[in-house]
Amino acid sequence: MKLPDPEPEEEEEEDEEEEEDPRKAAPAMPPPLSELWKEGVYEWFGSVLTSAQRLEFCCGLLDLCHPLELRFLGSCLEDLARKDYHSLRDSEIRANSVADLAGVGDPRDEVTRSKLVVSLALLGSENREAAAVLARALTRGPLPLSERGAQEFLLLLTMASNHPAFSFHQKETLRRQLAELQRRPGSGGRTSQSSGCKVTGGGGGAGGAAG
Repeated sequence: MKLPDPEPEEEEEEDEEEEEDPRKAAPAMPPPLSELWKEGVYEWFGSVLTSAQRLEFCCGLLDLCHPLELRFLGSCLEDLARKDYHSLRDSEIRANSVADLAGVGDPRDEVTRSKLVVSLALLGSENREAAAVLARALTRGPLPLSERGAQEFLLLLTMASNHPAFSFHQKETLRRQLAELQRRPGSGGRTSQSSGCKVTGGGGGAGGAAG
């Protein structure tokens, strides 16, 4: 008469069967990004997109990041921003001063648009009062702008509609205005192939008022 197999051995056999079950195998790691693919993305991002499109794209990517990834990216951005801290300090103070922003001119003026770009770039994330002043300046009604002026205004509306200092209602109003301007012929919109105006510290146009 044959004795039954001991219970522990049966459990061990079941464990081996579970380990061999392909349905429970760990998911495969995604393949590494090729250098050619990455270079293509960098070229598209830096040379094809306008400044407004780059900012909109980056904000979309940030929304997809996990909390720890955001904290890591925040540390990287903080380190990069520290390099220009002293040169932009005076501009940052003016950008967050309601009294200084109250005298902002007509957005149809190129110099005014340049100042608004700098103000939005340096506006604190919790400065609701200054954001309200900027929102009023950007929503004064339809603006008869040139093609260059329209692209600069696209940048302003993109920055404001993604800025944390603006309220939900202000962002919704700005996004509607942004969508209307994107549909305007010659404004560039989402499919522009030119470099457009850029948020930089020097030069003319919308990026030249940092000094």
